[in-house]
Amino acid sequence: MARCAVLHGAVQGYTDIRTQGWVAHLPASWRPYALLMRADRPIGTWLLFLPGLWGIALLAPSWGFGLWLAFLFLLGAFVMRGAGCVVNDLWDRDIDAKVERTRGRPLASGAVTPRQAVAFLALLCTIGLVVLLQLSATAIWLGVLSLLPILLYPAAKRVTDYPQLVLGFTFGWGAVMGPAAASGGLGWEVLPLYAATILWILGYDTIYAHQDREDDAMLGIGSTALKFGERTRPFLAACYAGTVALLALTGAVAGLSAWYYVALLVPAGMLAWQIRALDIHDPARCLALFKFNREVGFAVALAMLVGRV
Repeated sequence: MARCAVLHGAVQGYTDIRTQGWVAHLPASWRPYALLMRADRPIGTWLLFLPGLWGIALLAPSWGFGLWLAFLFLLGAFVMRGAGCVVNDLWDRDIDAKVERTRGRPLASGAVTPRQAVAFLALLCTIGLVVLLQLSATAIWLGVLSLLPILLYPAAKRVTDYPQLVLGFTFGWGAVMGPAAASGGLGWEVLPLYAATILWILGYDTIYAHQDREDDAMLGIGSTALKFGERTRPFLAACYAGTVALLALTGAVAGLSAWYYVALLVPAGMLAWQIRALDIHDPARCLALFKFNREVGFAVALAMLVGRV
């Protein structure tokens, strides 16, 4: 496998690191940290933000308050997704150096030292705390609890074939925090909403994991991509069908109008298209389908708003 030359020149070999976008215009000393927190690839920020947006769209008492919460959640998602990436790369720096897609990451390549990464992590967590303190008391405590799965997730791939499920519990936490921030408490609608989010993430991250399937097998790392292999399409269908069913149940519990179910057909169709378009042997296609879930998430949020009219 070709090694990746990151930060100076083009990246060789298959990688999803992007050094030629806006990151290239940052001061040279900042670039490794921007890459470390995946600022070059904002899709992770969007996917972390969207479950919280669902909860806000479902329960915010006014447009103004909802927009304010959406801004806070987006900012929080940006810094805490970055923090999660730092934690992940600290755990995985030795493994990352052996995987084609990840060997150019700043910690794996030596562009950032572990001590520098820890200091950067502290800065990101401080910003995240400032954002968190703007929310309701219930949401603040839920935010504190979220730190545990964030810290434990990177170890999941070492002990289970289902690290994508663990990611679902972690990345989907916004589906709990969003309603808490919007309403000041937690109602029954949170249960199906959180469960729907977990299944959605389990599905789309299984698609993502197929990019690393061969490397993971060589290194003895577990993933649902390896677990299901050629049977990924029916597994993905089960995950996405469960997502849509639970979103429908969320609407019923929250008392949304019939227009919600009509609008929900749009993200349901988008998920069905992913199942049909999947090619587990095409890493670029897997990455594109994974990224398409940003549009799916916004379509769900829009359906919830339609259902409240």
